[in-house]
Amino acid sequence: MERTLLLIKPDGVQRGLAGRILSRFEEKGLKLAGLKVLKISQDLAARHYAPHKGKPFYDGLVRYMTSAPVVAAVIEGPRAIEVTRKLMGATFGWKAEPGTIRGDFSCSTGFNLVHGSDSPESAAKEIELFFKADELAQYARALDQWIVSEDDK
Repeated sequence: MERTLLLIKPDGVQRGLAGRILSRFEEKGLKLAGLKVLKISQDLAARHYAPHKGKPFYDGLVRYMTSAPVVAAVIEGPRAIEVTRKLMGATFGWKAEPGTIRGDFSCSTGFNLVHGSDSPESAAKEIELFFKADELAQYARALDQWIVSEDDK
């Protein structure tokens, strides 16, 4: 099973959409392996967004991500990274297709509600930034037999 980091950004939390956003992933068949609400520190934001340092949007992004609480989640399932990114939709809400999280809840360039890891390498690094190993759960759900076929394992 693959794991990925999902962040519900400050706008998603402030708009009261965290539960609705998380439910989209659970309804798809993915499961939560970790979940917390936190206010991202300047240091954590700088480490998380280090690949973007020096880009024109970096300072604004760090300011935005440290402005209010976020929900951090580790999502698990077959092809979790790809599935999560498809559910999120295009980066800019006004470009995202209806039926995606951003397409349904965002019409903004800057306020785009969610972040999801873009590769297995990024997921591993990002999960480690936000979660200690003992904060992640491994468990089976009774319904997994109806969501994940043998072909997906």
